[in-house]
Amino acid sequence: MEIEWHNHEVQKKMSNMEELRKIIGLKLTKMVKLRFNQIEATEDFQEFMKYGFGKPHPLKGDMKKYFGIGITGNYRLVIMQKDNKKIIVRGVIDYHGDKYNGLIP
Repeated sequence: MEIEWHNHEVQKKMSNMEELRKIIGLKLTKMVKLRFNQIEATEDFQEFMKYGFGKPHPLKGDMKKYFGIGITGNYRLVIMQKDNKKIIVRGVIDYHGDKYNGLIP
């Protein structure tokens, strides 16, 4: 499956692991990299959902088009399915119930 980016700012921060480490720290960066590897290793979105890496789940409210994928504790990688072979990465959020606190962008 292919990964695309929500915008240039997200791409700049998340496609460079050293840049990402400076923003969110080593532990979260390693988990984001693991999730990217898992996404890229699956053939399509349905296969990714079937395996359940990071317990993907639909988000609510203003973000109902997106899925949260667990990174650690409250942190989620936020993605949207573009088509069955591509996702769009929106960023990394700190998720508390209905409140979203973005780390990236």
